[in-house]
This record gives sequence, C-alpha cells and structure tokens, in this order.
Amino acid sequence: MTPEISDPKEQLEAVREAFEREFERFGSFRPEDANSAGPSLAEAEMNLRALAELRTRHTGRKSALAGLKKMIGRLAPEERAAFGQSVQQLESKILAGLDEAESRLKAYADTARIERERVDVSLPGRRPRRGHLHPITIMRQRIEDIFVAMGYTVEDGPEIETDFYNFDALNIPPTHPARSAQDTFYTSDGLALRSQTSTVQIHAMQRRRPPLRVIAPGKVFRRDTPDATHNPMFYQVEGLLVDRHVTMAHLKGTVSEFVRRMFGPTTRTRFRPSYFPFTEPSAEFDFSCFKCGGTGCALCKGSGWIELGGSGMVHPNVLRSVDIDTDEFSGFAFGLGIDRMCALMYNLDDIRLLFENDIRFLEQFN
Repeated sequence: MTPEISDPKEQLEAVREAFEREFERFGSFRPEDANSAGPSLAEAEMNLRALAELRTRHTGRKSALAGLKKMIGRLAPEERAAFGQSVQQLESKILAGLDEAESRLKAYADTARIERERVDVSLPGRRPRRGHLHPITIMRQRIEDIFVAMGYTVEDGPEIETDFYNFDALNIPPTHPARSAQDTFYTSDGLALRSQTSTVQIHAMQRRRPPLRVIAPGKVFRRDTPDATHNPMFYQVEGLLVDRHVTMAHLKGTVSEFVRRMFGPTTRTRFRPSYFPFTEPSAEFDFSCFKCGGTGCALCKGSGWIELGGSGMVHPNVLRSVDIDTDEFSGFAFGLGIDRMCALMYNLDDIRLLFENDIRFLEQFN
C-alpha cells in the first residue's frame, strides 16, 4: 500500500514561494547601473557568493526540489504525470532564474571592476613633486668634494661623548670653562653632547696611525641662546692633517686653497692670532669678501674681510693622548661652521631660517 503523504501541490507551491522569496534580492543588479551610483563591486561579488549558496540550497541533492522528485514515484499512477510535469517546470524555472541572475551579476561585477580601474587618458597627468637637498646638505657636500679632491677622507663619529673624547684628549682640563654645565649639554649619565667635531679626530687617530688627512662634518651642540647668528645645534666641519715635518705654512696653504675653490680664484686669506686649547699656535682665518672683492660692503660690514673659522697646529698634548710620537709627527687642524657659510653664500640674515622647515623658504633651493 502507498503510504499517505501531504498534499503534493501544496508542497510544490511552498517550494516555489520559498525560492521566489529568496531570489528576489538578486533582481537589483543591472550591468547598465554599474557606471552610476548602483551597488558597489564588493556587493556584487558578495551576491555572487550568496547566489551560489542559493543554487545549492534549492537544486542540490538535499534540496526541497529533490524531495519533490522523489515524491513522484510515491503518487497514484493517475497523478504522477501531471505532478512530474509541474516539478519539471518548476526546476526549469529555478535553473533559468539562477543562470540569468548569475549572468547579470557577473556582467555587473565586470563592468564595475572596469569602471573602478578606468583611467581617463584625456586628463592632465599628475607630476610627482620632486624633493631636493637642504641648503646645509648642499654646502656640506660641496665642502666634502673640495677636501676629498685634496686627498682628505670624510670621517663620522658619535654625537654623545665621554669626558675623554670631549675634553681630556683635546687638552681641555677639568677646570676649563668649556666643561661648565652652563656651556655644555650633559646627559643624566655624565656624558655630554659634543661641542665640536674635534672629537671625531681623536677617534680617527686612534683607529688609523699617521700620516692621515681627515675632515669631520656633523652636528655639534652648545648652550647658546638662539638668535640671528647663534643656535644651540649647528653644523660644523673640522679638518686634521698629521704627518712628518708639518708646519704652519702647510695649514695656510691648505686653507687658502680651500677658500679659493669655494669662493673663487681671486679670494685672499689672512690669519689672526687666537687661542684654542687643542692647538698651539692658534689662529682665526678670514677671507676677502666675495661680494665686494675686499673693498667693503654691508655683507663684510665695510671691512673687506669675513671671518671663516679657527685653526692652528695640533697641540702636542692632543697627539700624546692618542700615543702619537710628537718628536716624529706634527699636524694642523681647522674648523668652520657650515650654517654660517650657508648664510653667507645665500645672503641669509638669520640662520634660524635653516632649521624652521618652512617649505616656502626651502623651495628656493630647488
């Protein structure tokens, strides 16, 4: 005897209504809307995945439609043909609807993807803004190039130093005012920020025995009140030459040649007696004003000369601190401020401009 089952027509209609209710959401995707404010590409791709799940749920082996197919054989013979035809029609409708929706969704996604990646070749290009070197870097590289061409090597060293490198090795005794907390930046560990790049010269002489020629550019720190010509942090370059039979004449010749290459072949130099604890004898050196040629102008304050830096013969105590025989070797050293040279070369009235990072100012050096 055939077991009694619920009304097959009602089940068929329930399956139809369930499919149409779930399928309704996929009717809003039309390829022509992909160029307007329609659903996004991400929504289209999400609905493609949801449509695949709907296909499995309504046409898979465990779907309600598969259950209707199994029901056909359990019906009375006179009802099977009509019910089987209805199930087949419903299956064809479901599959056609799924295929058509899938086709529309794929077309929509393709159009949306093309629209998102579209480039209007008629628009003007966006030229990238190119950066450029800072004026201090430009000046530093120019100084390095000159000295490298004269046989010097460029050395670098730490900006925080011990007492030995900051003071002792540079012939600065404990009672010297340079060690005062009012003049030097100290750390909590008793170290200090270097106040000149002479510390790099000590490192260089420890690593390499003479003869040697080095320059040491870099940042230095002093407890200065910021104004138009002073800054607590500034850039400096120092030079050192140690060899046999080095005299003050070699120092004057080196500085004079550097100044000529930097400011022009007619530039003259002069040396004035001075004092530095790490050189003996010591001298300040000036060069003739590159703007007026030494006749006097506002740049050189009417004197015809511009102060450039300090120099002198390396003090024997400095050489002894790094175990260099002072009977065999001697040397000279010099130092100058890169910031002030920038101010001179570019006619700046305030060196603080170099550190304020004002793009309107820096763009002038492109």
